[in-house]
Amino acid sequence: MIWATSEPVTVFCDLADGRSAALARVSVRVDATAGTLVVTGPNGEALNWPLSSLRTVPDQANDAQLVLTTTDRALARLTVSDPGLIQTIRARASRLKEKPPVRGRARVFGWAGAAVASVFLIVFVLVPVMADQLARVLPPKGEEALGTATLEQIQSALSEEFVPLDFCTAPRGMAAMDRMLDTIGGNDLDLPYPITVSVLDHSMVNAFALPGGQVVFFRGMLDTAENPDEIAAVLAHEIGHVAARDPTRIALRSAGSLGVLGLLFGDFAGGAVVLFLVEQMIQADYSREAEAAADAYGITLLQDADVDPGALGDLFQKLLDEFGDATGIAAHFMSHPALGDRIENARAAGAGLARTRQVISDDDWTALRAICD
Repeated sequence: MIWATSEPVTVFCDLADGRSAALARVSVRVDATAGTLVVTGPNGEALNWPLSSLRTVPDQANDAQLVLTTTDRALARLTVSDPGLIQTIRARASRLKEKPPVRGRARVFGWAGAAVASVFLIVFVLVPVMADQLARVLPPKGEEALGTATLEQIQSALSEEFVPLDFCTAPRGMAAMDRMLDTIGGNDLDLPYPITVSVLDHSMVNAFALPGGQVVFFRGMLDTAENPDEIAAVLAHEIGHVAARDPTRIALRSAGSLGVLGLLFGDFAGGAVVLFLVEQMIQADYSREAEAAADAYGITLLQDADVDPGALGDLFQKLLDEFGDATGIAAHFMSHPALGDRIENARAAGAGLARTRQVISDDDWTALRAICD
């Protein structure tokens, strides 16, 4: 029954004030005239909670108790065990089951916005700057180790039935690739590490550079090229990226950015980082300036070797016509709208070049295309 005495009845309850972990034994009564719940502490201090501000704390296991909070102090918890007081509170506090209003929403959104801005600042500003600085001072042995580890991840990521992708190592084909590299001057460059060319047995039409002097072709690129000069042109371009340490910057930026996001979203094992790094290295998205510099470097190598730089433009044009702008090696170079200009520049660089031979012999070209057999 609801208390009907002229003098409100006082009972004892337990209070957690939301400011400390200690429970306080307090006296509680309902002041019907003022419409408040009067909570008096052990030292005589009184709290007046308006009945309209009272809310029940949901999901309580003990039905014989009523656990209350107040919209004025959302962390406070008052545990009421007296049946009469429980009945009175339920009768007079009409908003018990309503959800408490959300306070400080603007502050929460403000902090959330600041957090998002901080992440963007780290990922898109600080990480690239740090990666560029680190790429300049990373020891050559460290770059080589990074390139080797990344190539192993690529072998695993593109594997079928959990068997890592094979390298193509037919001796005559490897010898032909070495002669091509030697002809365009790849073995005489003043780099902190030698250029190493590998071929992976995969139908993807692509080629890319890795940190530490590694250039990787997929079998599909050899199958697609019409002559060895086209392969030599791609090789020279990728060597340009190696000379500028572009792959190292890409790897450090990708690993740093995904590392930050992995920590935020719980990928502590780094699986997403590895997969993203593999994708980034295969479809490397270099800047317009980096691509132009690699083109210029590669064209110089080809001109010095009396190899037609226009072969690079011819290959890009053919792949662009065949695959469009979304797949194959065209996509590797298609992130910038000036691809048409780059094709024209490569062809113009070969205009008037007095060529006496192709980069390797027909027999070597046949052996190179059979390197995966």
